[in-house]
Amino acid sequence: MEDLIRFTTALGIFCFMVGWEAVKPRRVQQVGRQQRWPVNLGLALLNMILMRVTVGSLAYMSAVMAAEHGYGLLNMWQVSNVLSIMATLLLLDFAIYCQHIVLHKWPLLWRLHKIHHADLEFDATTAVRFHPLEIVVSMFYKAVCIVLIGGNPDAIIAFEIILNGAATFNHSNIRIPEKIDKILRWLIITPDMHRIHHSAESTERDNNYGFSVSCWDRLCKTYISEPKRSQTTMDIGLNAYRKQDELGFMQCLLIPFKSQANRQG
Repeated sequence: MEDLIRFTTALGIFCFMVGWEAVKPRRVQQVGRQQRWPVNLGLALLNMILMRVTVGSLAYMSAVMAAEHGYGLLNMWQVSNVLSIMATLLLLDFAIYCQHIVLHKWPLLWRLHKIHHADLEFDATTAVRFHPLEIVVSMFYKAVCIVLIGGNPDAIIAFEIILNGAATFNHSNIRIPEKIDKILRWLIITPDMHRIHHSAESTERDNNYGFSVSCWDRLCKTYISEPKRSQTTMDIGLNAYRKQDELGFMQCLLIPFKSQANRQG
């Protein structure tokens, strides 16, 4: 049931954002969907199957195990259910923010994460463009964090839904009025804010790491408000990977194992 809820919710949000992109796009894309989407959606499908047959329920089961054995801070303190849920969501959000920074700073993990950033455009499908090994590593990291926190099992289901929904939203090629965007940024990550993180400029890419709420970037001084060039003209992707014909499905799977894989791009 958990998997069905997550899948139907994620699919619904994805379809909604794709429709919004078609009606009010933020940028005119130079690389068409027919070139990028088979790769991005192919990786998403592969990851979905991989998680289904391996560690897909590890996060939830880790929370259940921690609750049964009293592991983790929240279980040791015996806080109320409401506070447990709120604390789980907040602490996991910060944990994912920290993980994202490590994915960029640790060369070994950057080899995996750079597949996400090698996309030459930025839309809802970018949100699901990840190397399978990164997905597995991230799941084990999340499971460890859940046990240490003593994460509430109900909150874990909600967190996974929020994680998928927020990623789809903030990777979308949608136009939000500037005034509204500035207000929203005080609470959540907007597409204009996260697009800067996908800039081809490394000084811009090393900022705006948040995926859901914007407070971590502001508190940890990793927030920048605008790119050097405009949102509609800035280059997306990695400078080391500027040719779409070099970013096919199999090429993306092999990028981490190539000799230049640790280059920032």
